[in-house]
This record gives sequence, structure tokens and C-alpha cells, in this order.
Amino acid sequence: MRARRITANLKVADIGTAKSFYSDFLGLSTEEFNMGWVARYTSPDTGANVQLVTHDATAAEDSVISVHTDDIDGAYEEARRLGYEIVHPITTEEWGVRRFLVRAPDGNVVNIVRHRD
Repeated sequence: MRARRITANLKVADIGTAKSFYSDFLGLSTEEFNMGWVARYTSPDTGANVQLVTHDATAAEDSVISVHTDDIDGAYEEARRLGYEIVHPITTEEWGVRRFLVRAPDGNVVNIVRHRD
């Protein structure tokens, strides 16, 4: 699998309450999206970003990072071939991403994702 970008998924109790620290203090002032349970804030100057997550809307477990890839189906088959635990099967979500969640050997859950074009 080839990772194109990695985004941290920070667990927060409430996105609205947490937003000002990341947006105002850290300068991640561009809200790329906010779905109520997940929101991404990005620096307009550097492109640095973070996702704030209250809970995953469709998966049973939350992920610690999102790894963006161009070949999501190939990544899914590779994870299965290597025997990694699939926490959430490959799915095209209603908000337009195709993704699956996999457990790393250290126990962390990783969201492998491809956004629609």
C-alpha cells in the first residue's frame, strides 16, 4: 500500500468546544468539513491539519489516524492477505469516501481511506 497523506484523528468530547484551540491558537483556521461527529481543520498557510472526532458514525471503533491512498481496494486486499484484523469492512460511505478500518499489530485502529474525485 502507498500512503499519500496521513491525518491525525483526535478524540474530543465536543467539536464545538475543542475547535477554538486548534483553529485559533494553532492556526488551523480553515474548516474543510464538519459532519457533527468529525471535522477537519487546516492551516491556510502550511496545509497542516487535524481531524477532531467525537465518535465514528459507522464503525464500531474509532481510529487514531486516517491514511489516504489512491488504491483503496488494493490496500484492503493487501491487509487481508497479510492477516491484519479488519475492524470495519471496505465500504463506500454515504458522505462519499471509500474506506476500511484495520487494527495495527500494536492495537491502534487505522482508517484507510480514498476520497471521491
